[in-house]
Amino acid sequence: MANMFALILAIATLVTGIIWCLDRFKLAPARRARLAQSAAADGTPAKAGQPGWVETGASIFPVLALVFIVRSFIYEPFQIPSGSMMPTLLVGDFILVEKFAYGIKDPITQTTLIETGHPKRGDVVVFKYPPNPKLDYIKRVVGLPGDRVSYDPVAKRVTVQPGCSNGQDCSTALPITYSDIMPGEFVQTFNSTGNGEATSGFLQVAPGVSIDGGTRLLERRENLGSVAHRILMVPGQQDQIGIYYQQPDQQLAEWIVPQGEYFMMGDNRDNSADSRYWGFVPERNLVGKATAIWMSFEKQEGEWPTGVRLSRIGGIH
Repeated sequence: MANMFALILAIATLVTGIIWCLDRFKLAPARRARLAQSAAADGTPAKAGQPGWVETGASIFPVLALVFIVRSFIYEPFQIPSGSMMPTLLVGDFILVEKFAYGIKDPITQTTLIETGHPKRGDVVVFKYPPNPKLDYIKRVVGLPGDRVSYDPVAKRVTVQPGCSNGQDCSTALPITYSDIMPGEFVQTFNSTGNGEATSGFLQVAPGVSIDGGTRLLERRENLGSVAHRILMVPGQQDQIGIYYQQPDQQLAEWIVPQGEYFMMGDNRDNSADSRYWGFVPERNLVGKATAIWMSFEKQEGEWPTGVRLSRIGGIH
């Protein structure tokens, strides 16, 4: 869907650009020449008409060109549709993604034209979902190329050992520390859709207040090297290890990140379908770095907004 919009925007910009050039360099000079001839013939100035389609196309081209350039190469807005990155990002957050952070790319094919940088551990990144590149996902970078990433689904802790690819020594682990676990500010609810399925909602509820049918999520701070952020966990819930992505020649729940690829995880650890389940994100799938929340609406997944959260406007960490 995102690529289709980019294609439509590119085509509209191209078509109106051709009209603008045609008017500026051919039609407008011809109109001026006719005006000059008319004035010379009878001394009465005449008004040269401009076809409506030319006027419309030429007038909207600068606007489309500006939108195309900004959206394709500088910043692109996205909406957060799910709770997989809570508490960092909530359903209803509207974010800005820095498109040039990881390279200037062709907006249609995502081919890197100019390299400008690479993701760092802890970056919050928008990328094309590897099993279906038509979808945009957002997760946090946990493993860089060459890292050995291990995840303990019981203790819910990540271990990262850099430089483990190609048989290199990787005895040194990245310093990842965790704060004590405490009750969080969010309660997860489960609602039946009427067809045997269940959907989750996340409510911000004051400590000590319970919700019928709801589970208060646990929270702690994860220090991923130099990057500190909060993560959420469902008490008593363990991952479905049996459907973890099994990398050849590696133990279950352990992965070595290939060159040119990245290991992503959601901050809402027990409510995130991430690299633990479907593998790595190639460099070519990266869209950009999430840098700021520019608007936030109080809403649940699949529902209409009920309010505005102005306090959430600001940077993303």
